[in-house]
Amino acid sequence: MSTLSNSSAVLAQTADEAALAALLVEALNLQDVAPAQISPTAPLFGFDRGSLGLDSIDALEIALAIQRQYGVELRSEDPGTRSAFASLRELTAHILTRRHAS
Repeated sequence: MSTLSNSSAVLAQTADEAALAALLVEALNLQDVAPAQISPTAPLFGFDRGSLGLDSIDALEIALAIQRQYGVELRSEDPGTRSAFASLRELTAHILTRRHAS
């Protein structure tokens, strides 16, 4: 997995985004990434500059960790799930929306 740049251009995380970033780092055992380094708008998947470089196996681990932590199921047949994995910000918003809908 790629590490993120230590750029000062990293956007500030909200409290909810910071909590989810910490969960991602823990669940995926990202030893070289501090939660605060994850830009809220950077892609989570792929290998573009600034991307976290996650893959489909990571997506499964993330979904399981989110279900355990937040009680939100991320189902592959849900059209919103794919777009939710676009970035930390999108994933956080998706989780919050699903939690409040329950």
